[in-house]
Amino acid sequence: MTPLDYEFLRKFLKERSGLDLSADKQYLVESRLIPLARKAGMPGITELVAKIKAGSDALASEVVEAMTTNETFFFRDKIPFDHLRQTILPALLQARASRRALRIWCAASSTGQEPYSVAMCVKEFAGLAGWRVEIVATDLSQEVLEKSKAGIYSQFEVQRGLPIQMLVRHFTQTGELWQLNADIRAMVQHRQLSLLQDFSHLGTFDVIFCRNVLIYFDQDTKAGVFGRLAGILESDGVLLLGA
Repeated sequence: MTPLDYEFLRKFLKERSGLDLSADKQYLVESRLIPLARKAGMPGITELVAKIKAGSDALASEVVEAMTTNETFFFRDKIPFDHLRQTILPALLQARASRRALRIWCAASSTGQEPYSVAMCVKEFAGLAGWRVEIVATDLSQEVLEKSKAGIYSQFEVQRGLPIQMLVRHFTQTGELWQLNADIRAMVQHRQLSLLQDFSHLGTFDVIFCRNVLIYFDQDTKAGVFGRLAGILESDGVLLLGA
């Protein structure tokens, strides 16, 4: 990969996804994009860049997906979910008693482990029986959203962070795979969305999870996202960031 190719990809990825790559991340780009180039029948990244410049939208989308698909697992970091169960939901139970409705957004939801972790917490929180709870999961990548909608995970994926009692209660095993039961899957709505764009059409939320995504943005981009998040968070709502 030439320096010019890398500079083009840095600018392209920042414009399309917000990903802010430093000057020393060529190795990361090569590790993710060389397999993609070869799969598309090209010898390397220079040819990949040329095809994007020539206007291949499908390939451009694949490049963004390859560079922005990040690791996720059930109940990641544990502490935010402890707060959800022990502090946030009890407080909202009182604050929203008159309308008996909650809206929760998981931004950059990837393959679904975070929104489904939230859904299982809500399902098992006794005080919310009979309430209307809407959980919205968004991601830039349509590919990961499709996996999330299916709710099918490998043995390795369900072993990472998911308590065995929840696995037994909320999943059905099919061969070597596990699928979330229909009632949990039905609690989550999926939408493709870029955090770089206006998202006020989503409406207002009581809780927003926006974790492990803003770290990839530069300061100006972060400030813009925070401003838009503030605009759709209820005045007594909760924004969860890191662990």
